[in-house]
Amino acid sequence: MTDIHGFGRLVRLAGALAGLLAAAVSAQVVPARLALAALAETDNAGASAPISTAPVVPAIPQLNASAMPPKPSWRDERLNQAEAMYEAGYKLHVAGDRAGARKQFDAAIELVLDTRVDALNRSFDRRFDALVQKIYRIDVDTLSAEKPAFDKAPIDEILPLTFPVDPKLKLKVRDEVAATVSQLPLEASDAVLSFINYFNGDRGKRTLIAGLRRAGKYKPMIARILDEEGIPQEFIFLAQAESGFLPRAVSYMSAGGMWQFIRSRGAEYGLKQDTWVDERFDPEMATRAAARHLRDLYHQFGDWYLAIAAYNCGPGNVERAVEKTGYADVWELRGRGTLPLETSNYVPIILAMTIMSKNPDNYGIADVIPEEPLIYDTIEMPTMTSLHLVADILSRPVSELKDLNPALLKDVAPAGYKMHIPRGSGQSLMAGLERVPSDRRLVWRVYRATPGETAAAIATRYRVTPAALASANPSIGAEIEEGTLLVIPAAPAPVVAARRAPARSTAGRAVATSSRKPVVAARSSSKAAASVKKATTRTRG
Repeated sequence: MTDIHGFGRLVRLAGALAGLLAAAVSAQVVPARLALAALAETDNAGASAPISTAPVVPAIPQLNASAMPPKPSWRDERLNQAEAMYEAGYKLHVAGDRAGARKQFDAAIELVLDTRVDALNRSFDRRFDALVQKIYRIDVDTLSAEKPAFDKAPIDEILPLTFPVDPKLKLKVRDEVAATVSQLPLEASDAVLSFINYFNGDRGKRTLIAGLRRAGKYKPMIARILDEEGIPQEFIFLAQAESGFLPRAVSYMSAGGMWQFIRSRGAEYGLKQDTWVDERFDPEMATRAAARHLRDLYHQFGDWYLAIAAYNCGPGNVERAVEKTGYADVWELRGRGTLPLETSNYVPIILAMTIMSKNPDNYGIADVIPEEPLIYDTIEMPTMTSLHLVADILSRPVSELKDLNPALLKDVAPAGYKMHIPRGSGQSLMAGLERVPSDRRLVWRVYRATPGETAAAIATRYRVTPAALASANPSIGAEIEEGTLLVIPAAPAPVVAARRAPARSTAGRAVATSSRKPVVAARSSSKAAASVKKATTRTRG
C-alpha cells in the first residue's frame, strides 16, 4: 500500500507540474503562492482525487493607490501657469520682443499675486520668490541698458524681517498715540512697536532720515493731491515706506516709482508705459493714481488698514483672507497667518513711521532738514524733441531736466508728453522750439552767442559749414550780437571752445578726442588753433 500510495503521489505531482508547464506555454504567469497551494492540495488529496491538467489563470493584481501622484492644489496649478508664462516671456525677451516679454511677465506676476494668500505655505512662497527674482533680474538689466539711474526700493530689505519689541517703548508709544492728532487711526500693537524699535536703531534711523530729507522735494505736491482726493495726509508715509521718495525706485517684484505700481495696476489708473515714457516714475501723476487707488480700496473694504494691506498684496488676497477667517480686521488676519508675511509687516511699518515722524523730538529726528520743494511748470510737447535741444533753449543742464522728468526713459520727450520745466520758462521754450523745424527737433540744436563770437567760429565749433549755418539763420551777419539764439542744423556734438584765458595765464593747449566728445581749444595760441583744425579735419573723416 505504501508503494501504491507513493506511486499515486508521484502521478499527482507530475500532473501538477504538467499544468504549470501548460500555463507557461500559454504565456500565463502563476504567482508562487498559487503553485505552493496546488502542491499542498496534492499532498493532502486521496488516491481517488482527479488530476487536473488545465492551465491556472493568475489573479488580477490590485492597483496601488499610493503610486498615483497627488492632484496639485489650485495654488500650484496657478503657479505652474505663471512659470509657463515666464518661460514664454523669456523666449520673447531673447528674441528681442520686449513688449511681448513684458506682457507675459506682467501676466505671470499678477496671476500669482491673486493666488498668494497663505503665508504659511513655504513651498509656494519659495517658488514664487524664485519666479519674481528671475523677472526682476531681466527687468533691471533691461532698464539699466536704457537708463542706468534706477534705484532699489528700500522697503524690499525690511518687509520680510521681524524685530524684537522693547518693553520700555510700550507705555511711551501708547501715550504718544493718545496725544497725536491723525486722520489715519494709529495703534501701538506689538508689531508696530517692533518696527519703531528698528527705525530707532542705527540702520533703521538712517533709512528713515534719508526719506524724511527727500520728502521735502515732494511734500507740498503730495499734500495737495491727497487733500483733493480726500485721503488722510498720513498716507505720505506710505510713499516713504514704499520708495523712500525715490521717483525711480524699482522693487524686486517689478513695481516702480515713488508709489510702487506694478505695470497692470498703473495702467488701470491711467499711467502710460511705453518705449519712451513710464509715468509710474512721474511723482505727480503717480501720486494722483495712488490716491485714487487708495480711495477705491477704502470704499471696497471700509477700513484704512485693510485698504493699506490690499495696496500691498492686491484686493483679491485680502478678500479671500477675510472670507477664510470671517474677520475684516488686519490684526486678526495677521495673527492667523492668512496674509503674506510682507503684507503683515506692511501696515505696522507705515504706522511706525507715522508715529515717529509726528513725534520727532522723542526719536532724535527733529533736526532733519528737508530738501527744497521742486517748483516747476508743465507744458505739453508738440513734437518729439531731444532733451539736449530743450537744455540749449533754456540754458539749463540736461541733468536738471532729467531730475524734473524721471518718467522719461530716454533723452527724448515724445509728442504729447507733459514735460516739467523750471518755473517761468515755458514761454522761452515754446519760442525757441518755433525756431527749429518740427521734424528736426531730435537732431538739431540751438546756441546762444557770447560776446565777440563770429558765425564762422560757431560753424567750426559745431562742425557745420558756414553756408548751412547761414541758411538756418538768414538774419545773422558776420558779427553776431551777444545772446542771439542760433539754430544749428544737424549738429551731432560741438567742438567746444574754452573761454579766453586771463592775461597772466600761459598759452592754452588743444586736446583732441573722439568724434562723440568735444574738442577743447584755447584761442590764445596759434598752436592751439592749428590743433583744433587738425582735430576737426580728423573727426569729419
